Amino acid sequence: MAIKIAFFDTKSYDRESFDQASNGLAYEIHYYKDRLSVHTAQLAMGKDVVCIFVNDECDAQVIDLLASYGVKLIALRCAGFNNVDMKAAAGRIPVVRVPAYSPHAVAEYAVTLMLCLNRKVYRSVYRTREGNFKLKGLMGFDMYGKTAGLIGLGRIAKELVKILRGFGMNVIAYDPYPDKAFAEAHQTRLVSLDELYAESDIISLHCPLTDENKFLINRDSIQKMKPGMMLINTGRGKLIRTEDLIEGLRTGQIGSAGLDVYEEEQNFFYEDRSDKMIDDDKLALLLMMPNVIITSHQAFFTREAMHNIATTTLENIRDWAEGRELKNEVK
Repeated sequence: MAIKIAFFDTKSYDRESFDQASNGLAYEIHYYKDRLSVHTAQLAMGKDVVCIFVNDECDAQVIDLLASYGVKLIALRCAGFNNVDMKAAAGRIPVVRVPAYSPHAVAEYAVTLMLCLNRKVYRSVYRTREGNFKLKGLMGFDMYGKTAGLIGLGRIAKELVKILRGFGMNVIAYDPYPDKAFAEAHQTRLVSLDELYAESDIISLHCPLTDENKFLINRDSIQKMKPGMMLINTGRGKLIRTEDLIEGLRTGQIGSAGLDVYEEEQNFFYEDRSDKMIDDDKLALLLMMPNVIITSHQAFFTREAMHNIATTTLENIRDWAEGRELKNEVK
């Protein structure tokens, strides 16, 4: 019998990539536009697998419902799993993920944010479209010789190290379990968090969101940073306490910020809200700041990444269906 999959938070590009990757496989995929939550979990009734993304809600209550509906596998089509209550799932429903869909895509996007912020590309484009070709207010700095501090030294950060070293930047990194051989081979100095805050001209976040590092970037850590530094976040929104970020931007302690994620993004990201008022005061304020770029959690969004997400997710499901070891299971 075909494996029945309930696919939540579906967009057109999801359907396109998964339809292509599942061609010829014995999967019966039911696509739903709704995000998984306690209110929509009933759509999984009678399905073998649920496939979810970053803003689906898979808390203990939802997992109880999924288990009662006969769901036997939760397949994340992303790397992060902070939206799943792993304690509630343990011993009941295995959880699999896509640990590395395209480290290059996210690393390249982090650099895109750095360059656009530094050289004021977005402001220049707005001006020239209106016929204003003045340079006042558009001055940036040479990235060559500056210090980039990376929090986390996983697959994405390693690709970013290679790019930044190519720019001639000094790279330092903090990771509780660092790959020392890689760091040595790529002239990356391993430091403490406090050292990283104090020395970095640019800080880029590449760590998973856990209970231990939630709001890692807060009032106290911002005060330890080099005045006027640049902050980049392509990880998870709740790594940064937004109200403290805003205060740091107001005082100039943070010179600029590039955010592809946001603390409360689930209410806005991946949806068209252009005909509605932004009713999140903190997000609305950040969107008005000239030294802030916010994009809609798109760092991963390349053709190659979408292909890898689809194929790895379906391979995870096939491993489960055929009783093989789940190599991408979240323990």
